[in-house]
Amino acid sequence: MSENSLKEIRESLMISKAELSRNANISALTITRIEGGKPCRMETKRKIVLALGLELSDRNKVFH
Repeated sequence: MSENSLKEIRESLMISKAELSRNANISALTITRIEGGKPCRMETKRKIVLALGLELSDRNKVFH
């Protein structure tokens, strides 16, 4: 089990890595690393959660 559910959630919302990276203002490479289980900063997590259209209170659904 990876550290996060980012890939599953992103794909369920039919959002590409490129679209998510644009919306979150972070690189697609960063998205790939996070989906691969690499750690990231709290600010990066915040940007991703908001770019997915979720509330910050939903962050535990994405990052365990």
